[in-house]
Amino acid sequence: MKNYTLNNGVKIPVLGFGTWKAQDGEEAYQSVLAALKAGYRHIDTAAIYKNEESVGRAIKDSGIPREELFITTKLWNSKHTYEEALEAFDSSMERLGLDYLDLYLIHWPNPKPVREYGAWQKRNAEVWRAMEDLYQAGKIRAIGVSNFLPHHLEALLETARVTPAVNQIRLAPGVYQTEAVDFCRAHDILLEAWGPFGQGELFQNPAVQAIADKYGKTIAQIALAWSLQEGFLPLPKSVTPSRIASNLDCFDIELSPADLDILKNISGLEGGAPNPDGVDF
Repeated sequence: MKNYTLNNGVKIPVLGFGTWKAQDGEEAYQSVLAALKAGYRHIDTAAIYKNEESVGRAIKDSGIPREELFITTKLWNSKHTYEEALEAFDSSMERLGLDYLDLYLIHWPNPKPVREYGAWQKRNAEVWRAMEDLYQAGKIRAIGVSNFLPHHLEALLETARVTPAVNQIRLAPGVYQTEAVDFCRAHDILLEAWGPFGQGELFQNPAVQAIADKYGKTIAQIALAWSLQEGFLPLPKSVTPSRIASNLDCFDIELSPADLDILKNISGLEGGAPNPDGVDF
């Protein structure tokens, strides 16, 4: 698999395996194991997914050398201070069973507990400082954010010593956050695409099906090819081994400019990008 190069020189596989909603235990364990067996080397989890232990067990049992893997987890909204961020990182590392992390992200920029006090800027600066120190200490290879819009990034950059390497946001055919995309590209921040298949409605869309038929591919493969050609890093998720493997069969697709545009501008899809300033958690 090819790599992107982050703004600090670290290589990251261009496609990752998402584990959101993969239940802790056999479901998460078996799906990650199947992904690693199929050829994925980039695994994305989060503290709030509550499956880090199963993900870590699958990583260990896969037998794949640690240096060949790229592992991401995320800091949850309940952590607001420098000390809490350090403690949360240690807890995630213990659950994952790792001695270093490839990428650590602030999961959301404006959690409800701090939003009520208008303190999200201070909170993000605090936890980012902890992440910078972990990065400088060599415990994390790269640090970034998730669900950040330009005004969140602008506020963070006022005090940041390290520019985020990644912003993981909702991106899919029909869900294109133009302002965030343009801002991140201007600041050399790689865009990761969570939910690259939409909320399932993409699979019922006749226009997308027509493009899939044209290229002799599945809708999932077309969605991933679109994301890759846009320069995003998609994080497909499945717990079905055959689909996990099938999703990797997207790298030989070269979508035409017209088809890229059709996919970008598909309308009428549900489940657009959430507003991070209004999430109820």
